[in-house]
Amino acid sequence: MRILAVDDERTALTSLKRILERHGIWDIETCQKGQDAVALIKQEDFDIVLLDILMPEMDGLAVLEAAKPFRPATEFIVLTAVDDLTTAVQAIRLGAYDYMVKPVDNSRLFLTIERAFERKGLRAGFLGMGSCRNSKGISPEFTHIITQNSRMLELLEYAAVMARSTLAILITGESGTGKELLARGAHRASPYGEGPFVAVNVAAVPDNLFESHFFGHRKGAFTGSEHDFKGYFEQADGGTLFLDEIGEVPPHLQTKLLRAIEDKTITPVGSEKSMKVDVRIISSTNADLDRLCREGRFRLDLLYRIKPAHIHLPPLRERNDDIALLADHFLQDTCKRTGIKRKCFTPQALNMLSALKFEGNVRELAQTVEKAVLLAENDHVRPEHLGGKDTCDDSSEGSKAAEGLCSLKENEERHVVRVLELSMRNRVKAAAILGITVRQLQRKIAQIKADPRWAKIANTL
Repeated sequence: MRILAVDDERTALTSLKRILERHGIWDIETCQKGQDAVALIKQEDFDIVLLDILMPEMDGLAVLEAAKPFRPATEFIVLTAVDDLTTAVQAIRLGAYDYMVKPVDNSRLFLTIERAFERKGLRAGFLGMGSCRNSKGISPEFTHIITQNSRMLELLEYAAVMARSTLAILITGESGTGKELLARGAHRASPYGEGPFVAVNVAAVPDNLFESHFFGHRKGAFTGSEHDFKGYFEQADGGTLFLDEIGEVPPHLQTKLLRAIEDKTITPVGSEKSMKVDVRIISSTNADLDRLCREGRFRLDLLYRIKPAHIHLPPLRERNDDIALLADHFLQDTCKRTGIKRKCFTPQALNMLSALKFEGNVRELAQTVEKAVLLAENDHVRPEHLGGKDTCDDSSEGSKAAEGLCSLKENEERHVVRVLELSMRNRVKAAAILGITVRQLQRKIAQIKADPRWAKIANTL
């Protein structure tokens, strides 16, 4: 069990750590600042986070809100001197496992930690069973999302739970990570799943037509309005309105959007009569809305309305184990759509795909694979079709040294060198591709450098 304790008082942390160690828990990390805690939780996988509420700069609720979307499987237990029902309800709504008022009975604290850890284990087991049932998905509504990555599976489980409520959902993540795919899955899994799903690219709506597009207009409301028009809210009545790139709404129009979301009431342009709409709001953005709020470019009250549930999708570079799976899916899809005979990737091509950065994430991977399939003249997609060099015909010093028949050890060395070359000597990425630790990779590099056959490229590794 791995625990992170967060409290601004060093004595409280020392005391808490001593209590946990008495109960046989030794893997404990401590942190005194909320910002540092969020960074740690995003970088490392903790089983339990013991979180104080009252902290300067960034309080415990802000830490919970910022970190839970990145680590939905981590259980948060709030420990605080504030005995306040509203705060407790807010903490539970943000995803806390339990809310405990100090001073906490040691036996009760340890029992709560045990139960939280047990729930985490049960959820992990559920994920494992789900992966066997439905192509490594969690809920049938999300099977269109291709993944075997443990973090993504946790996020899909969390999304399925949030979708079953009527809460607004905010999906964040870089461009191309699949925010709309997740939104459509959440719609299907929601109480509004039988209703329409209306997707709107907010950035594409002109300012002067904002009200007309969102709230509709009546015939004759302005020049050129020859017919009544149902706006996006009315089109989505009884279903889901997906607001893509919500961060692009101009500040002077955010108030009108906020009122419609808050009251579930719209007034079409040219009409004096308001109408009620029952719409579930799901929003997405690749922008940092918290920063935009601090800069005065996004209303804080609007953020609160669209962010009761927050899901952050990781970039593809943090899902390296998904690349081969996704690439094969896109390859099959391209062959089917274009009527091309089924192809497959060479091992060198897959290695190259695993080494690429994919700044455009899954969308860029799909485009790269489709182009490669169209370029491949035979049954195999090779590195040159992906814009790289065919490593089977590589004339580098490393390949020359391993030409012809060779031992398993020599073949392993050749493969390590090839992966290092394809990953631009990035040892972390190369180790991930090879399925070993960075330390193990460093030992292999040291062995290679000691071999005279690799002398000419040893200094470049």
